[in-house]
Amino acid sequence: MTDVTSGHVDVLQTLFHSDQGGHEQVVICQDRASGLKAVIALHSTALGPALGGTRFYPYASEADAVADALNLSRGMSYKNALAGLDHGGGKAVIIGDPEKIKSEELLLAYGRFVASLGGRYVTACDVGTYVADMDVVARECRWTTGRSPENGGAGDSSVLTAFGVFQGMRASAQHLWGDPTLRGRKVGVAGVGKVGRHLVEHLLSDGAEVVITDVRAESLRAITDLHPEVTVAADTDALIRTEGLDIYAPCALGGALNDDTVPVLTAKVVCGAANNQLAHPGVEKDLADRSVLYAPDYVVNAGGVIQVADELHGFDFDRCKAKATKIFDTTLEIFARAKADGIPPAAAADRLAEQRMAEARSR
Repeated sequence: MTDVTSGHVDVLQTLFHSDQGGHEQVVICQDRASGLKAVIALHSTALGPALGGTRFYPYASEADAVADALNLSRGMSYKNALAGLDHGGGKAVIIGDPEKIKSEELLLAYGRFVASLGGRYVTACDVGTYVADMDVVARECRWTTGRSPENGGAGDSSVLTAFGVFQGMRASAQHLWGDPTLRGRKVGVAGVGKVGRHLVEHLLSDGAEVVITDVRAESLRAITDLHPEVTVAADTDALIRTEGLDIYAPCALGGALNDDTVPVLTAKVVCGAANNQLAHPGVEKDLADRSVLYAPDYVVNAGGVIQVADELHGFDFDRCKAKATKIFDTTLEIFARAKADGIPPAAAADRLAEQRMAEARSR
């Protein structure tokens, strides 16, 4: 998947003429009364209605917001395909600081825009939006997931997202070291918020040594107060340089793997929850050249979307967990294909996803 965030973005050129385009529909939304400015991007509905969350973020420019929506929606097509879901990929972004402009009126206006698509796009939570927000959106739009259990939803999807990442780590350990356990391995987790904190619990339960970092001191304290054996790194730069690190788990925002970080990684595996970890095309080859095993982010972090997709059919946690457990097998299959074809795992994952989407379009 090619990133379109670098440099100036000509939206029409990207959509109609570039390799990273191919989106079916992009909707620009505005409601001046509430202050809503949003972009809804539908990359593909080949496998079914586009499914993906709503990101609420203070972008530096409208062009950055559009670019993010394009990248994220494309990523959701690949994620949903490899998760075995009957959904295509979509994503929405709301422009602005949620701490300053989020309101009931704005969320209701946003819900009306999603509803106007008639079910072609199903929304959910993402960075800056929460279960309570989806409850509000759902008052105007029945194609809303990630709602609270009190309102017929599945609640917080971070639990199964973390579980899926843990399965990806187990598969990475199986592939590299011949044993699907993290016992005795040193794992660095960058970002211990909604997903990262659950991941830490899985790692500790499996016997791993855990090092964490986060820009929020309160998130760090929440873990170290409960688990004083967990080590805290000063920042992400210090974390990725930690001596003896076996696995690095980026669990914050994207772009964690770039020209500055990849050369100094001490870990032999990268497997984390963050979306769009590869900052630009070619990073996956840089990782392979350094013999760093990369578990593609959109494969291992699919537990959350598995959960919200299931909500559309009457949520059953055990059923979702069983589906998320299969992330272990999918990750191993990708590693095997990558080795057989002599390509990085990210490229092998893309091929598998594209194959499923092409087969759906040909039916």
